Amino acid sequence: MTMRYFRSLVCLTIVLLLNTASGLPKASAESGVQVYNLDAIVELALAKNPVVSSAEGHIEQQRGQQTAAGAYPNPTVSGYSGYGELRDTGRAGIGPLVDRQSLTEYNMMVGQPVEWPAMRAARQRVADIGLATANIGMLETRLNLTSHVKVAFYRLLLAQQDAALARQNLDIVEGVARIVKARVKSGEAPQFESIKAEVEVLKARQQVARADNAVRINRVAVDTLTGGALGSSYVVQGDFMGMPKELQIEGLMARMMDQHPNIQRLLKSVEQSDWKIEFERQSRLPTVTVGSSYWREIGREAIQGGLSVPMPFWYRRQGEIASSLGAKRREEAELLRTRNELARAVHQHYQDARTTAELIEVFDKGLLKQAQEALRLAQFSFQQGASSLLEVFDAQRVQRQIQLDYAQARHDLSVSLARLEQAVGGML
Repeated sequence: MTMRYFRSLVCLTIVLLLNTASGLPKASAESGVQVYNLDAIVELALAKNPVVSSAEGHIEQQRGQQTAAGAYPNPTVSGYSGYGELRDTGRAGIGPLVDRQSLTEYNMMVGQPVEWPAMRAARQRVADIGLATANIGMLETRLNLTSHVKVAFYRLLLAQQDAALARQNLDIVEGVARIVKARVKSGEAPQFESIKAEVEVLKARQQVARADNAVRINRVAVDTLTGGALGSSYVVQGDFMGMPKELQIEGLMARMMDQHPNIQRLLKSVEQSDWKIEFERQSRLPTVTVGSSYWREIGREAIQGGLSVPMPFWYRRQGEIASSLGAKRREEAELLRTRNELARAVHQHYQDARTTAELIEVFDKGLLKQAQEALRLAQFSFQQGASSLLEVFDAQRVQRQIQLDYAQARHDLSVSLARLEQAVGGML
């Protein structure tokens, strides 16, 4: 073995060991590049995403309806005025006109509708529950948005790690290619080994391009969730979630049934439907209008009072009552469907998380170390001349694939836990 050949092997070994030991580089603040962690992105999304503004607008709308439901009906005031003249033509209407009187005549009427107390109470209760439903809807919106942000964040984090691994692999392959070219140039290796090394370099560059494109796509997805607050040039920094200890499906199901905003909102909707039915039933009793009037005419002045009562002879709101009953049935069915869907989601994401956690445990307990040891043995065998260059490349590819699979498993666990939080209705 010549000195040049020995130096080439030493350089190859150093390149492989340094790149392997360095691991995945963490995102750092570069010139003009902002670094965000998960909490900062969630906070931006909750402040800037339009769905939150839409939920706030719905709350304001329901608050306005609550104010309207508590208002009393306005009175009706009407008045008339005109010129009046009294003509007296004498006895039996025969003879010349002996007297004439004129006067400005007018009258004024005031009417105040008086609602049936039970109907007014039902209408106010409908509005109160509507506001409570809107407030719970805001919690549901924030829960769903937080879950979507977490999933997008973990996808971007995985894409960044994939891109870092691709660049790491490219550096290793380019270093090996340079050593092979030097050996070919010195006549220590055949020409086709240089061609194989160049092919590996091209493959590694394609992997880097695909990984960078995935980073750009996922970066746009996260930026969209924050309402464009992040911009186009930023990086995320953080780690994937780990499996919480003592996580039991029974406790998760109980929490889902008790506290999930979606279920709470639908329960409020069913209660609101009950009060809408009560309101329609109470509306069968007519609203009474209490009125008073003042009359001033020639030879007459009067003050009067009275009542105006619509008589529900032909129609007693049968259509509105039937419509409210149908709406309640629909809300009850939606509540049952949502409970079943959430229960299925809790079981599914819980089992996905457990299965992925077991896979990660396999990686942690030996698979990563075995891949590293296989690469070390391939390097040593190549140094001794017992293996070819392609075997070193194969060992490097296997180790990189295992690192990718490990990162993918941690990503899958984080996504499953984020969706489990969404299904449960809160942090685990």
